Amino acid sequence: MHKPVMEAADAGASPEELMIAVEQLVLHVRRSATTGGLSSAASSVLSRLGREGPHRLTDLARSQGVSQPNMTQLVTRMERAGLVRRTADSRDGRGVLVAATDTGLEVFRQRRAERTQALLEVVERLSGREQEAVRLALPALARAIRERPADA
Repeated sequence: MHKPVMEAADAGASPEELMIAVEQLVLHVRRSATTGGLSSAASSVLSRLGREGPHRLTDLARSQGVSQPNMTQLVTRMERAGLVRRTADSRDGRGVLVAATDTGLEVFRQRRAERTQALLEVVERLSGREQEAVRLALPALARAIRERPADA
């Protein structure tokens, strides 16, 4: 049987053990979102558009670590599926903005609900002390990511 999470934390989990735990959690939560049958790249783009609103195609490509032609192909597939639409950037007529459609936003919301449920089910299996640790640690990690220097 596995040691409870807090026992491992109390023992001072190594950075590698923490990374393995993060990888397992992310994989579990990602696999739980099935609405729309999206690839991980399409899911990531739709999530960004759902959270942050329209983005330039070039910014999406950069944020996803893919070439602009690859992002153009992905956006074309998502557009055909009715998840996104392209419009001219009013600030720069040469640029293209990509926005989630109403259908895309609904898929985004459903996928987020599926991921949330998967996370809650995992957290509910923990002891009260472990649940509190997760509720403190995850927002703190998110804040540290948001507040990191731009060149980091």
